[in-house]
Amino acid sequence: MKLRLQTRPAVLFGAMFAAALLLLLPLRLVAGWAGLGDAGLSARAVHGSVWFGTMDEAAFGGVALGDLRARLSPLNLLLGQARVAVQGRGAGPTAQGAVTVSRHSSGIDNVSASLPTGAVFAPLPISQLDLSAASVRFDDGRCARAQGTVRAAVTGNIAGVDLGGSMSGAARCDGGALVLPLRSAAGGAAIDLRLPGNGRFHADLILPASDAATITRLQLAGFQAGPRGYTLSAEGRF
Repeated sequence: MKLRLQTRPAVLFGAMFAAALLLLLPLRLVAGWAGLGDAGLSARAVHGSVWFGTMDEAAFGGVALGDLRARLSPLNLLLGQARVAVQGRGAGPTAQGAVTVSRHSSGIDNVSASLPTGAVFAPLPISQLDLSAASVRFDDGRCARAQGTVRAAVTGNIAGVDLGGSMSGAARCDGGALVLPLRSAAGGAAIDLRLPGNGRFHADLILPASDAATITRLQLAGFQAGPRGYTLSAEGRF
């Protein structure tokens, strides 16, 4: 039995050539076209093709991601999206998931990562963020969908109040901003972290206090009285 191709050889060869060319394009070049830098993803150096590339000293905003393996999805690119799957390599922070960017939206998909934050949230003592199956999408700069668990390592104490070591909460959207309501397992201490999608953040550290000595120490440290306790706020660029 003979099989007859319905597609002309010239057309078939052209399609195969275009697909091969796409898969061999430098990741650095396509990342620039897709605007991944505008979405907050950067790296000291990018090597390899879109099919199998690497990113050295990658970062998302001001948070270090370490060295990553990166692969761009050709199918999503044909649909008008740049979707880069990333996975940590070597020593340093661990990260796995994907970053997706299109003309009107950007976000992360199913990201699990342990990310040292350095002094990004200073003066709040957040030293690391741990993401578990976190997905966030911004449409035209507004948070449209958010899910997953975020845990923050909160070290030391402030004004003699023990912060408990860690706080966690579920990501959600509120008023167009990504909100991370982080709570201490022991209760009491809390951090409300808001990221409106413009590269900036607003964070409130909220501590309960009832005795006069603690209240005085908190006020001297810059805390302001509020309905939920005493609040220390921080703003900056993420």
